[in-house]
Amino acid sequence: MKKILRFILPIILYSFSIFTIQAQDRPNIIFILTDDQPYGYMGVTGNTIVKTPNLDKLTNEGVLFTNAHITSAICTPSRVSILLGQYERKHGVNFNSGTSVSKEAWEQAYPIQFKKAGYYTGWIGKNHAPVGKGGYQSGLMEKSFDFWYAGHGHLTFYPKKHHPIFKNAEFDTQVEIIDEGVTKFLDINEQKFEGAVQFLEKRPRDKPFMLSINFNLPHSASTRTMQQKESDDDIYKSLYRDLDIPLPDNYIAKADIKTPKLPASIHRVEERQVGYSFVDTPEETKERYIRQMQAMTGIDRLVGNLRKNLKALNIDKNTIIVFTSDHGLYMGQQGLGGKALCYEITTHVPFVVYNPKLKKKKRGVKNDALVQSIDVAPTILSLAGIPIPEAMQGKDVSKIISGEKIAVRDYVYTENLWSTQFGNPRCEAVQNKEWKYIRYYKNNTFPASKKIKTAKDLGIKEKNMLYAVHDSDIAIYRDYIESPLQGEEPVYEELYNLKNDPSELHNVISKKEHNAILEQLRKEWKNQITIARGTENPKVYRYTIDSQLETSDKVQLE
Repeated sequence: MKKILRFILPIILYSFSIFTIQAQDRPNIIFILTDDQPYGYMGVTGNTIVKTPNLDKLTNEGVLFTNAHITSAICTPSRVSILLGQYERKHGVNFNSGTSVSKEAWEQAYPIQFKKAGYYTGWIGKNHAPVGKGGYQSGLMEKSFDFWYAGHGHLTFYPKKHHPIFKNAEFDTQVEIIDEGVTKFLDINEQKFEGAVQFLEKRPRDKPFMLSINFNLPHSASTRTMQQKESDDDIYKSLYRDLDIPLPDNYIAKADIKTPKLPASIHRVEERQVGYSFVDTPEETKERYIRQMQAMTGIDRLVGNLRKNLKALNIDKNTIIVFTSDHGLYMGQQGLGGKALCYEITTHVPFVVYNPKLKKKKRGVKNDALVQSIDVAPTILSLAGIPIPEAMQGKDVSKIISGEKIAVRDYVYTENLWSTQFGNPRCEAVQNKEWKYIRYYKNNTFPASKKIKTAKDLGIKEKNMLYAVHDSDIAIYRDYIESPLQGEEPVYEELYNLKNDPSELHNVISKKEHNAILEQLRKEWKNQITIARGTENPKVYRYTIDSQLETSDKVQLE
């Protein structure tokens, strides 16, 4: 027996050492996701006011995709799309869908794929993707990570008030609380972090890690809760307040709108969520913009701290950093506020990939290839040498990053299925580098103003009236998915020449000289929406007020 052990033991030790070397050779991956950040909110993307030196440096040492778009311009569906690498029409989860991501679908998400491949996984900050039976209350998300330090739904600027997991944080403000969590995650020598859910006392040295950092900033609602407290960092109290802040290009105050951007029958602006009313006046718009820039500078400081920590731990040369946003935001341009549209302001986002293993001559590149948020998951899996699940619809853009390939698609497809009492239109868009075609459908949604009136008359909580999703809403949402594929015709269409009119000010749909390109894009729309839908039913669970009341007395409306 001893002879056998003497023979086997060296093999075991050799195998362990090989595993350790391979684990250390595999890159660490850090994915950073902001909220409501349009493309132009960094110095490196053209903003001359905001201070983002660390993000600019990261970008100038990596690859910036200048033509990156999300697939759905609203938080939950966009974030689910990023996690699963799928269009919303395939995964079937939104605020109005009455569904959550099933365990079967979640098994194909990028965090689970990394964990199965032997990575130590962490999630810090915000989660706005309902996963498992019971959605946010299922506990499936928390159990899926080795390190969890996050809150479900909105964090607000002061997360301790709403999320007990952060109650022992040293700081009160969102970015700094997230920064504290990131620092604790990275430090191998740090003992169990109070507040965080950890399945090991500390991060193993012999495993690469995959960390997702998720902000609820510079989100409009979160910046609204900023209070300039005495305990706040000076960034959030005084930065930018001594400057003459310009209004956004093409800004129109509510009082000055003569012709709405979209027909009132399609987009009922008067029903818009009150949280976006700040765009109605120049003064309120400037104030919110200052707060958003302050938040961006806070996020930028976190990125600087992150890179310093990576260097101090001597893992900076083996850590890939990916940075993007879940969508953009209208700040009064053309009189619009909010998101959930298919225009560039809401769909066009920064997408940065920093890979320290790339040769220097291939870094600092600005690439105009058409890429999408659903490409994040397959790309980071590919960079880690992990097989890409067949269920993912996104493209692996790692070869574009390395300069081996120039494109992965000729068209980008975006959609909005969040058509609700707040007047939002259902719409879809297909675009190439020069042209964009958008189609809209009849808006039959019941108006928020009537719901609010009834709530006041009967003493019903306004939030319950506006945000509760019932079983019957599942059927409506499913119809939104299927009707265009079954022949529903658009009631309004737009055509924009993005090359000559990047702000999408002039709809040229009626100009006969563009008929050929219009027909081409209509055909491509059919192709793209068919691909987006896929052939299988969405892998989801029922997640409505009705289902929550059947299983629990706790109801989550976010």
